[in-house]
Amino acid sequence: MSLRPIDYAMGIAVPLTWGMGFVFAKAAMEHFPPIFLMSLRFAVTALALVWFVRVPLPHLRKIFGITLVAAAIQYSLTFTGLKSLDASIAILVVQLEVPFLALVGGIFLKESVSRRKWLGIAVALVGIAIIGGTPRLAGAWIPMLLVVGGAFAWAVGQAMVRRVQGVDGWTMTAWVAVFAAPQLLVMSLIFESGHVRAVESANWIVWTTVVYLGLVMTAFGYGLWYTLVRRHPISTVGPFLLLLPFFSVAAAAIFLGERLTWQATLGGLVLLAGVGVIVTEGRDILLKRRLAD
Repeated sequence: MSLRPIDYAMGIAVPLTWGMGFVFAKAAMEHFPPIFLMSLRFAVTALALVWFVRVPLPHLRKIFGITLVAAAIQYSLTFTGLKSLDASIAILVVQLEVPFLALVGGIFLKESVSRRKWLGIAVALVGIAIIGGTPRLAGAWIPMLLVVGGAFAWAVGQAMVRRVQGVDGWTMTAWVAVFAAPQLLVMSLIFESGHVRAVESANWIVWTTVVYLGLVMTAFGYGLWYTLVRRHPISTVGPFLLLLPFFSVAAAAIFLGERLTWQATLGGLVLLAGVGVIVTEGRDILLKRRLAD
């Protein structure tokens, strides 16, 4: 099934909402412990969605397993690492989700990854490298490896989602959130401290950030993402996530007052070119077939 205009719109909306959420989460982690923040995020999502979707009884065990990998483990690793990384390093490392998606899709789901897609991924990663510049990695290897592990866990989780049939994107989002909130809370209680103090001292700005992370970044963003993942191979929709650093840099410029440098602008244009190479593959193949006919 080739990508339709609505799929392109959804594919762009996902990294847009996630990119802005990345910037907001970075700010909120100055107040809340990172894993605890993720637990609050999914609690908001669950409370917002669970009343409007059916209970997928035959799939609850699978969804629990997906959540353990793609939420509890992934977010614990990723956001613990992000807290200690510079923004340029974090944005760059998080993009390993995309090649991991293609790799996992090829190995576990037997999906075809064409040379053109690999070329597009390579071009887009060059753009990400330009955006990230030359980050200083001294003393940052452990948090960087945490983010790498989180990226791989996330990719494995998306392959697991592809194997669940008969559950729409919004239902998947809601029940992943139902399981993720307590799983992440347990992880936070084991590895973090200061929960009560953080809740008591949080102001309205911090709580607004939590609401954004729960409703917009997760409920809306993941609802769209899971819909795309169930409609198309992950190697096809995964490249949309290469737009994440572009939107993250833009959001940082708008909301945090950071200046968008010529280097970041150039990297964003190269990144968009790489994504264009990948997502137009299906249209080019269809066009060639029509011309041949």
